[in-house]
This record gives sequence, structure tokens and C-alpha cells, in this order.
Amino acid sequence: MPDEQLTTALRERGMRVTPQRILIHRALTELGRHATADEVLHKVSAQLPNASLPTVYAALELFEELGIARRVAAGAAAALWDPRPEHHHHLVCRSCGVVEDLDVAVATDDALAAARRRGFVPDGAELIVSGLCRRCDTALHGSDAAAPR
Repeated sequence: MPDEQLTTALRERGMRVTPQRILIHRALTELGRHATADEVLHKVSAQLPNASLPTVYAALELFEELGIARRVAAGAAAALWDPRPEHHHHLVCRSCGVVEDLDVAVATDDALAAARRRGFVPDGAELIVSGLCRRCDTALHGSDAAAPR
């Protein structure tokens, strides 16, 4: 299914369906989580021994343009690529850097309107909740830290 999604999206825009694009998209999908371009490159290196980081970045950026992947800005860490393209929000651990999906309805209309008033042309908005993941909180505060605060 992911290969068909990519093939359809490329053909609808008159773009070539290349083995590199298919394998890079498949790698991102198979990782099944937020991944860096380096992780995607590592995943495809056996099948694409001559693949380079710029090739992977170009493909991931194309996937974002096609609406079949998302770039997630996770603070100071490297950009992450999300194989889940539909609109959703994220949790980011400020200690270990893990990024997780957060499925909750959040009204972003006010933020988008404020951006427009400042002359900005927004593409969208997402909520990023930062803090400590359960593992880091437990390591910092002990075993009872998993209880809601």
C-alpha cells in the first residue's frame, strides 16, 4: 500500500517513479516511527549501497511536498520525518528527545489568525508538548513518578 500511495502521488504530478524513491519511502514506512534522515539512510543502505544523505533528504522533502510524510521540528534535535502524514500533534521529551504522536483535537485557528495579522502566510499549525517522557521522569524522580501530576 505505501508503494502504491507514493506511485500514485508521483504520477499525478507527472514525476518519475524511481527505485530510490520507492525504497526510501518504504524504509520510512517500515521504521514506523519518527526517524532522522540518517536512520532512513541506514535502513536503505543494504538495498541502495550508493545512496547518500542528500539523496535521502531530497526524497523526504519530496514526500512532504506530496503530503505522504511530515517533517517534525523537535527542538534543537535533528529534524525527524513522520511516516504518518495526517494532521496530528506531538510530545517531545526534553531529556532523551523521544517524539511521540499526540492524538487530540486542538483548535489552532487563533494562532493561525494571529500569524496572518502579522503578515505571515501559514501552512498550518501543530501543538508540541514538551516535558519528560515516562522513562526519563521515572529515572529522575523514582518509580512513583509515572503517576499523573
